[in-house]
Amino acid sequence: MAILNNRLSSAEYEQNFADIHPPFETADAALVEANRCLFCYDAPCMKSCPTSIDVPKFIKQITTGNIKGSAHTIFHSNIMGAGCSKVCPVEKLCEGACVFNLMEEEPISIAKLQRYSTEKAMENNWQLFKRKASTGKKVAVVGAGPAGLSCAHMLSREGVDVTIYERESQGGGLMTFGIAAYKVTPQFCQDEVDYITAIGGIEIKYNQELGKEISLPELQKNYSAVYLGIGVGLARRLDIPGEDLEGVTDALQFIYGIRDKGFEKVPVGDKVAVIGMGMTAIDAATQAKRLGAKEVTLVYRRTENEKPCTQVELDIAKIDGCKFIWLAAPKEVIGENGKVKELICNVMQLGEPDASGRRSPVETGETITLNVDMVIKAAGQTAFEELLQKNGIENRAGKIVLKQNCETNITGVFAGGDAVNGGKEVVDAVQDGKDGAAAILSFLKI
Repeated sequence: MAILNNRLSSAEYEQNFADIHPPFETADAALVEANRCLFCYDAPCMKSCPTSIDVPKFIKQITTGNIKGSAHTIFHSNIMGAGCSKVCPVEKLCEGACVFNLMEEEPISIAKLQRYSTEKAMENNWQLFKRKASTGKKVAVVGAGPAGLSCAHMLSREGVDVTIYERESQGGGLMTFGIAAYKVTPQFCQDEVDYITAIGGIEIKYNQELGKEISLPELQKNYSAVYLGIGVGLARRLDIPGEDLEGVTDALQFIYGIRDKGFEKVPVGDKVAVIGMGMTAIDAATQAKRLGAKEVTLVYRRTENEKPCTQVELDIAKIDGCKFIWLAAPKEVIGENGKVKELICNVMQLGEPDASGRRSPVETGETITLNVDMVIKAAGQTAFEELLQKNGIENRAGKIVLKQNCETNITGVFAGGDAVNGGKEVVDAVQDGKDGAAAILSFLKI
């Protein structure tokens, strides 16, 4: 596998990874866009937001020059509203529900307006919530991702002292470690974590992994309640021959490489194959292209109609020059001198419908061979099933099973985010954190 440092100039790297959705250049531009809004009654954009941000209200506040009030409206529902404005698939959420779509006009740029208000708040360090006096109650949150941070902030607002235990050296979860750098920068992720914790009453202890440096019984003993926002595990193995050859990596490690090493030191092949078609697969493929790979091919075992990524994300990959092979599943990675040389894929076809009506792909007996020097695995992530079982937490295939009040089968232990839903959007995890905090407050009788 070639390491393409020095193939692109620093200026080219910066250009390739520049903000893909740049903010409004002027306040007037934001004001013009805000005034396009019809401020719908019973607004569909608000209904489509998992955190129920009052979209018409925050946009109306922009039109009146009340930017601080606009940011408060957003953060009241979604404390990670700044990050979500950059990474949310708005085309299938708020903007996709905008009534302008019915008129065959461009929807309101809700995400861009949300970014406008929230970034003003972060830049000026507006603390829009006042923490109540300490109740003396202490809660442990495991995981400093969107679910954990959201839960911690809501608890702190109510006077609960929160300690977050994070296994990585930085907070933010997948916002920090699993999203392409042209969407969110490492500095932004750190700034957002700092802004959230600035309310006070929240301490983050890094390099503390559940099952290693800390244990669930220990947390139960020292805290009034525990919230598990541990996310999901590492990339799912393909379980095919040659998977451990040099040049085979997982998408999250590859995406995180820019944050860890910088553009020039992230290894990337000349000819790259990406296995999967979800958002992470698209981010990995486009990052490879923008790092200088000559050819990037995404391989997916189903049809384009069944792709898990959005059309907007797929179009980004197309614009970047990525290729696509549908109805193909990896069979074997062939190596030479211990390094990746070829990827052999089974050609698939759709089988008979199952009980739900879905047609699963089946092998045709034919194969295709791709000449590649790098394979990136983005076929989903595995859950922490073994960890949960060791701690007696009820789960189904690694997904934590909850009661109606976000509590696990263990009294006083709550959970949410990807550890429960298996992997949804950042905004879904934020809402889970809010729900978990509300359940904990009820449990603590606060």
